[in-house]
Amino acid sequence: MIKEIIYTILWSFSPLGEAKVGIPYGMHHDLNIYLVFVIAVLSNILVFPFMMFFLDTVNRRLLRWRFYRKMALWIARRAKKSSADKIKKYGFWGLLFFVMLPLPGTGVYAGSIATYMFKIQRKKAFLANAIGITISSVIVWFISYSVQ
Repeated sequence: MIKEIIYTILWSFSPLGEAKVGIPYGMHHDLNIYLVFVIAVLSNILVFPFMMFFLDTVNRRLLRWRFYRKMALWIARRAKKSSADKIKKYGFWGLLFFVMLPLPGTGVYAGSIATYMFKIQRKKAFLANAIGITISSVIVWFISYSVQ
């Protein structure tokens, strides 16, 4: 049971799945459905402060390396392309909606990058990301519960 909880946390924190994968994983492995929801959402919300720290400190140092800079610019262009219109036009609500969509590439990682790129106030961005990922997780949780 502990192993499945740890994997649920790791999937929820991972950029490869976030809570969109952590929730179905935990439910599939017969963990308590409410525990799965809480740990997946909290793990996914914790991504935001880690990403802000990474983007503010580590990213600046790594940008000196050509390979990293090339990859970072590709990710930034991709994030800007998919979220720029919504976030610029609607601000907080655009970011919330973007993070809320339970689709690949629209979670807290992309929301954190958008926050950094568009210089959105951190407290508002954290709130938008937290609410957005919670709503997204409710949708995923409900669907996962329904198909069990």
